[in-house]
Amino acid sequence: MSHVVEGISSSARVLPPVDGKMLSIVRSEGPYLFADDGQRYVDTALGFGGILLGHADPAVVEAAGEALRNGSLPAFSHPGEERAAAALARHLAPLDKTVFTNSGSEAVHLACRIARRATGRGRVAKMAAGFDGWLDEIAFGNVTTPEAAFHDQHRPSNERVTLLRFNDFADVERLFAENDDIAAVVYEPMLANAACLMPAPGYLQHAQDVARRHGALLIADEVLMGFRLHAGLTSHLFGLDPDIATVGKAVGNGIAVAAVVGKTDVMDSFHAAKGLRGGTYSGNPVACAAVEATLGQLETADYDALIARGDALRVFIEKAFADEGIAVRTTGYGSVFSIWFADEAPDDYETAARLAAPQLSLRLHLELRRHGVLVMPSAYGRLYLSFAHDDAAFASMENAFVRAARAFATATD
Repeated sequence: MSHVVEGISSSARVLPPVDGKMLSIVRSEGPYLFADDGQRYVDTALGFGGILLGHADPAVVEAAGEALRNGSLPAFSHPGEERAAAALARHLAPLDKTVFTNSGSEAVHLACRIARRATGRGRVAKMAAGFDGWLDEIAFGNVTTPEAAFHDQHRPSNERVTLLRFNDFADVERLFAENDDIAAVVYEPMLANAACLMPAPGYLQHAQDVARRHGALLIADEVLMGFRLHAGLTSHLFGLDPDIATVGKAVGNGIAVAAVVGKTDVMDSFHAAKGLRGGTYSGNPVACAAVEATLGQLETADYDALIARGDALRVFIEKAFADEGIAVRTTGYGSVFSIWFADEAPDDYETAARLAAPQLSLRLHLELRRHGVLVMPSAYGRLYLSFAHDDAAFASMENAFVRAARAFATATD
C-alpha cells in the first residue's frame, strides 16, 4: 500500500510499468537517471524542464549546500535574495524588479494579481490549451479540456480568466471588442504543453500591439522557456516587450524556485497599492543561491551548440522512422521539442488535438525505456536536452530511437 496518492504527488509524473515493473529513481547525475534496479537512463524529461545544466550540477549543489548549512529559513532579509534578483535583472532588462516564489504556478498567480492591481481591471486572457499553472482560475482551458477547443461567439470564460485562440490573429481583436475588463494577456512564447506549438510569424507581436492599444498589460509566462534558448527571456529574443514575466525551472537547475519579474513602474504600483504577496519559503537562501550559481554558468554556456545538436537529433528521429516507412514530425527547438506521428506538424490546437496519438506516444515511451532512454508518455509531452547531454548520451538516444522505429515497423507488418 502506498501512502502517497497514486504513489506520487504530481499526477503528471505517473509512469506506466514496463514488463510489469514500475520505475523508481534513486539518483540523478548529468544527463542520466539511475533506477533502484541499477538501470541507467538517458533523461529527456529533465524535471519537466527544471534541469538545464544537468542533474546535480556540482556548482549548484555546492552553493545550495552552503546556504543550507548556514541556515535555510532565516525568515527575514538576507543578502542572497538581492544578489539573485540582481543576477536576474542583468539578463531581463527592462524587467528589473523581482519577487521570488517557490513554483511557476505561484509566480503566474502573483503576476495576474499584479496586473489586476496595476490596471484596475478584473480579468486576464490566456492562450487556450496553454498551461500557466495548476491553480484553479488559471488552469481554465488547459490542453485536452473541452474549453481549449472553442469557436467564434463561444469564448469560454470564468469570473477571472478568459481564453484566446493561439495563432488566431482575428481572435485577439475580437477579445477586446467583446470585453473592456482585460487586465493582461498571458502568453507563452511557444505553446509548450500542447506539444510545442510554435507561434505564427508576427502573431505574438500582434497580440502585444492590440493589448497595448486597449490598455492591457503583457505577461510572458516563461517558467518553461525562460533561459532555455539563451541567457534571458525567449520573448526578448523574439523582440517582444512584456510588462511582467514569470521565470522558474531552468533558473534554479533542480532547486525549487520561481520568480515574477516586472518593469519598475508596474511593480512599484503594486507595492504602493499594498498588493498581497507572501510565502514562507519565497526567496529562501537555498533557492537564491541556486539561482546565482545557475545563472553564473548560463552566462557563458554555448546555447548555439546545444540547440544545433538538438536540431540534428530531431532530423535523426524523423529519418529513423521514415526509414521504416513511418511518418514522424517534430515541433519546437533543439533544446525542447515534441514528436508527432503525422505527415505534417500542427500549427494550431485544433490540428494538434486531431493529430495527437496517445497510444503511439505511450508505446514510444515504453520502447525507448526498454533501451535506456526516458521520454514523457503523453501525446503532448516534450523532450528536453541539457548542456550535460554529451556525445555518449546522444549516441544512446540515437540507438534507442532506431530500435524503437524498427519495433514500430515490425508491429505494423
